[in-house]
Amino acid sequence: MEIGGQFFAPVNIEKEKDLMLNLARLNATQEYERIMESAKVLKKQMDDLMRRVELTNLIHTAKFSFKPVAGKKYWLFKHSGTKFTTSYIGLGPMGPNDWSCIPDEYEYIAQVLCSGDQTWQEVK
Repeated sequence: MEIGGQFFAPVNIEKEKDLMLNLARLNATQEYERIMESAKVLKKQMDDLMRRVELTNLIHTAKFSFKPVAGKKYWLFKHSGTKFTTSYIGLGPMGPNDWSCIPDEYEYIAQVLCSGDQTWQEVK
């Protein structure tokens, strides 16, 4: 050491490497967790979209005799049939609370909403 010169303590390189590695792992873990949260959101959106497509397919095979209006709610039901009729899936404007008594052959499946893009979604 020179007299009057600046003093530099030796740097423990292994300790510095460990600190940098730990910081890198922490940052990678946090980024991984953010990506996984985003993936969960995307998975839920995908599942919701698939449910809408399945429901839309079911409704377009259902029996109904009116033009559905976007933004309006309808009821999807199953008619079990009688000795004079066969069973079918139907769509109607009246739900289980709109009848004074529900005929035994009607089973309400879900209340549905017609979207502007002509897909259907279940009203919860």
